[in-house]
Amino acid sequence: MTAPTPAVRDRVLSLRSTELPAYVYDMTALREHATRVRSALPDRVELYYAAKANPEPELLTALGPYVDGYEVSSGGELVHVAESVPGRPLAFGGPGKTPEEITTALERGVERFHVESEHDLRMLADLSRRIAPGRRVAVLLRFNLAVADCSLAGSALAMGGRPTPFGIDPTRAVDVLRTLTDGSCAHLELRGVHAHLASGLDAPEQLSVARSIVDWSTGLGVPLAEVNIGGGMAVDYTDPDRRFDWPSYGDGLARLLDEHPGLTLRIEPGRALTAYCGWYATEVLDVKHSHGEEFAVVRGGTHHLRTPATKGHDQPCSVLPVREWPHPWPRPTAAGDRVTLTGQLCTPKDLLARNVHAPGLRAGDRVAFSLAGAYAWNISHHDFLMHPHPGFHFVD
Repeated sequence: MTAPTPAVRDRVLSLRSTELPAYVYDMTALREHATRVRSALPDRVELYYAAKANPEPELLTALGPYVDGYEVSSGGELVHVAESVPGRPLAFGGPGKTPEEITTALERGVERFHVESEHDLRMLADLSRRIAPGRRVAVLLRFNLAVADCSLAGSALAMGGRPTPFGIDPTRAVDVLRTLTDGSCAHLELRGVHAHLASGLDAPEQLSVARSIVDWSTGLGVPLAEVNIGGGMAVDYTDPDRRFDWPSYGDGLARLLDEHPGLTLRIEPGRALTAYCGWYATEVLDVKHSHGEEFAVVRGGTHHLRTPATKGHDQPCSVLPVREWPHPWPRPTAAGDRVTLTGQLCTPKDLLARNVHAPGLRAGDRVAFSLAGAYAWNISHHDFLMHPHPGFHFVD
């Protein structure tokens, strides 16, 4: 279990039953974590926040002093982030960009385009010539690179190093680079290479991947100002107290940069920045016995917090006992030490955490699911069965 911070605990216990479920974010904890991350990185490492992890405007604003910009992956994200943190640099990536999305990005002066395919490049070239004729548009070519060692073996999710819809096949590098360097697209500026290959890697694996990307990119024979090595820093849901080793990662990037004095590296973490500041708080509605096991049904479920269903894990949680029981009927109580926490959905897949150590758990007790600050509400199927949406609280 991961206990909520005192500020979160107080807010969760102060909410009425009808105000649950709720997402509660500790903004002080977020800023403190962002400070540690930023201080661990060398000067020539730019830190962009991957807004897909959690695009709540309050979080985007709180991260502002610590990040160099924001990475967006759709036209909707682009507009939302631009309005939430106006004037900040944006990098626009993602496969399957539409002409309308590229047009919006050009009109809003997006700083960087991550080009995912040759078609993507041709669209950008034509639209930028017509929509932004007075400026050169910065391009990073995203390549689906293979890595020679086993750096991706422990990844939770691989976007590269194997057949995927992400990035350009490296065998096409010469032809694609020629398009950007032969003068036919003089209004596009080749700034560098992008290669986000995997998520869920620890610092040693991240550094190995970073070196592979930089070595390949700097061996292309064309001058590059930037190499974007992506995000995907591990967040361990099975051991929430084990954090990504930002200091050793920063030291490793510094050594890599010493070998390439003119190069800027960019990283784009999302989950690893915001996961730890959020809790999904709810209350136990019922405790029941079934075939030798005990289940606690809580308000809400995976339609609000889809992460455990998506990743197939048990969401870390803490029980906050509540003494009062305002009803005239008996209070359901767990007889054993282990309880499986489920939601209200009519499916056995609505599992939040299995075999939680919660002796004496009772209906009316509160449960706070931690590591809910990323890929939680924003990836969930909100309206299935039409239960009420959760509340949102940002506490300092």
